[in-house]
Amino acid sequence: MPPPPPPAAGVAMDFGQNSLFGYMEDLQELTIIERPVRRSLKTPEEIERLTVDEDLSDVERAVYLLSAGQDIQGTSVIANLPFLMRQNPTETVRRVLPKVREALHVAGVEMQLTAAVAFLTILQEESVSIHAYAHSFLQVILLHLEHRDAGVSNAWLETLLSVIEVLPKETLRHEILNPLVSKAQLSQTVQSRLISCKILGKLTNKFDAHTIKREILPLVKSLCQDVEYEVRSCMCRQLENIAQGIGTELTKSVVLPELIELSRDESSSVRLAAFETLVNLLEIFDTDDRSQTILPLVKSFCEKSFKADESILISLSFHLGKLCHGLYGIFTPDQHLRFLEFYKKLCTLGLQQENGHNDNQIPPQILEQEKKYASVRKNCAYNFPAMIVFVDPKNFHMELYSTFFCLCHDPEVPVRYTIAICFYEVSKLLNSGVYLIHKELITLLQDESLEVLDALIDHLPEILELMSTGGESSIQENKLSSLPDLIPALTAAEQRAAASLKWRTHEKLLQKYACLPHIISSDQIYYRFLQRMFTIMMTNNVLPVQKAASRTLCIFLRYNRKQEQRHEVIQKLIEQLGQGKSYWNRLRFLDTCEFIIEIFSKSFFCKYFFLPAIELTHDPVANVRMKLCCLLPKVKSTLKIPADKHLLQQLEMCVRKLLCQEKDKDVLAIVKRTVLELDRMEMSMDAFQKKFYEKDLLDQEKEREELLFLEMEQLEKEKQQNDGRPSSDKIFEKKRRDTKAPTQSLPKSLPISVPGASSSSPSTSKEIKKSKLIRSQSFNNQAFHAKYGNLEKCASKTTAGYTSSLSGLTKNSVLSLNDDSFRTRSASSAPASFSSNPPLPSTSRGTVSTADPKNSGSKDTQPRKATLKSRKSNP
Repeated sequence: MPPPPPPAAGVAMDFGQNSLFGYMEDLQELTIIERPVRRSLKTPEEIERLTVDEDLSDVERAVYLLSAGQDIQGTSVIANLPFLMRQNPTETVRRVLPKVREALHVAGVEMQLTAAVAFLTILQEESVSIHAYAHSFLQVILLHLEHRDAGVSNAWLETLLSVIEVLPKETLRHEILNPLVSKAQLSQTVQSRLISCKILGKLTNKFDAHTIKREILPLVKSLCQDVEYEVRSCMCRQLENIAQGIGTELTKSVVLPELIELSRDESSSVRLAAFETLVNLLEIFDTDDRSQTILPLVKSFCEKSFKADESILISLSFHLGKLCHGLYGIFTPDQHLRFLEFYKKLCTLGLQQENGHNDNQIPPQILEQEKKYASVRKNCAYNFPAMIVFVDPKNFHMELYSTFFCLCHDPEVPVRYTIAICFYEVSKLLNSGVYLIHKELITLLQDESLEVLDALIDHLPEILELMSTGGESSIQENKLSSLPDLIPALTAAEQRAAASLKWRTHEKLLQKYACLPHIISSDQIYYRFLQRMFTIMMTNNVLPVQKAASRTLCIFLRYNRKQEQRHEVIQKLIEQLGQGKSYWNRLRFLDTCEFIIEIFSKSFFCKYFFLPAIELTHDPVANVRMKLCCLLPKVKSTLKIPADKHLLQQLEMCVRKLLCQEKDKDVLAIVKRTVLELDRMEMSMDAFQKKFYEKDLLDQEKEREELLFLEMEQLEKEKQQNDGRPSSDKIFEKKRRDTKAPTQSLPKSLPISVPGASSSSPSTSKEIKKSKLIRSQSFNNQAFHAKYGNLEKCASKTTAGYTSSLSGLTKNSVLSLNDDSFRTRSASSAPASFSSNPPLPSTSRGTVSTADPKNSGSKDTQPRKATLKSRKSNP
């Protein structure tokens, strides 16, 4: 055997010293990775100790593991306790629960927390009666309330407070209230007294006024005067619950004096708790108590707040809106002005100290103080809508506009984020004065922080609607002409979101941009937004973002008022997506088809997108064919029989080819499921049917609105010829408001009587039907290209009047818009001529039927023949 040929020079280098060392390093890394696996293996003795007999029942296994198992096994049993209670409550209580009690005596933190959650779950699931629960579980809960670990103690306390909600009065009195008398004494630990405070707050709603006054209120007073400030503060915060349980009279005679005394406490945390409780109880007190007792306390608290700890300022700024609302009726003009000035001062707190210094040179205590000041301004931004009500929206410009400006330009992101969240509420309150904050909207749209933008766009459609109407929904002005910077701000915001890694913000922004057709003109959308949507669909790497752009583009197309622009968009969708070289683009085309089916009428989809969609059954990429198969039921739902019989034949032919020729097993499986679904589908008929009535009515409304856009375009052209400028906006807006669909989705239900469509009753007279005919455009049907079909050569003729007899109407000259005429899907919506644009795919639904419903069964339906040629596209 001849020796092997020597390796080439390049190959020999692979066995050099560097490669050898690299290979050894790889082996060492593998060894390091393997070592922990070996360490984690159990020895035979350990495996034996962890093994349990498989023949044991669930209860026996639980008893065994709690008795002889390890801690992790015991914890697992306790976590499984609710399941055991559901399966066998009697045996679980009799045999497992005693073992649980024994294990908890020496249990660690994890087992204790697990037990607290398990006991609460058993209570919520009502696995046993409340009496049985109190007898079996309550003592265990009470026993561990004062656990040395604070987290464990709080967990058991939360479980107990939930149990108190459902326990009967006698059980509460004997098991909880009576022991509480001793637990609340000064001789007990601070932890015990703190627990007593929270239990008292929960017990107040469970007893009558006499019992509360005799047994509970003395304990409350004692704890309010406790020597430890933590106990006084905790009891003070429970006074709100106690006041709601004892009623107004006892609150005024018992609770209010305690709050007044606690508001003067030496501890700032106690004073803060008293202030917050007073604010929350304002509605309980009458006008005299508010003006004579509470208002002086609040006034003193506000005056001293700047000299106290910043945490008090934070709380005060958070509750200021509620405070001003509760005391609104008793303020004198001078007091009203002083509170307003106090609020303005809080809104700019800390901003006067800005010196442009380096953060690294600031002492830590100053940085901490500035963070607290930023929290104060954030709370002020949160309360801004309440302060507009406080000063009256009519006085906004004079009293609060400068403050609003400062909050929108605050150097801290949380402050601007909060005011962005409140922007919609502010816009609603200002109503007709919303124009005052136009510039602040632009400022927040251009904010450098995407968090601020994300907060603003949650209600962006509603904000822009208010801006465009000036707060008056019945008046439609000239499309935000007073806000020229809006469109640049919107486009810049989208570009910033696209450039960031926060794709969810980008997706949400694109979804909200679907409101723009109701805000700005279709020309502005076409030149500033449409191409950007195409770019995102073609180049963005995030699928949800692509889908959001696709849906928004479909809505832009839906409300576009120029035929030439509509056809250009359709052409791009088909050529750049449906016929795109990348299979990813073809997948997005199918997504777009799904949105077209949802947003447009059935006739629109069948006219332009039906054939390009089903042609993808010949796509060389399996994923594309698979996605199309999933879409086929929706595609079939757009057909109406008998007008679309030829399209149905094309669909069936494509499905047959898939069944016979498909090689990919995954695609074939989906095809078989789709065929069964298609066979079960009932076809919609041209005439209205009861089972499809709502869907047909909705589709009729979509088609009617699409024809309305054609009519408006013709009116605009006539106006431009007569007046030299488009002036049909108001007419169009009035008509569109009558049939206005929501931005994100079309209406789910429509009135039975649709404007522009006559009743489907056969007794409707011919004269009534003629009066309901609206002006339309008619187009001649042309044979389409062998691949898809040529764009119909359209006649620009528009009917100026109608003959007295419907029989005088030729088949393709007029679109009749009564109920039966909506079956006429063959009429093209193209303009008179578009020589500059390449032909679009178009599918005719047949010829126009007569308007008389009696003759609908004998209408002439001669579909044009369509041919599909398989296209080989590069994946």
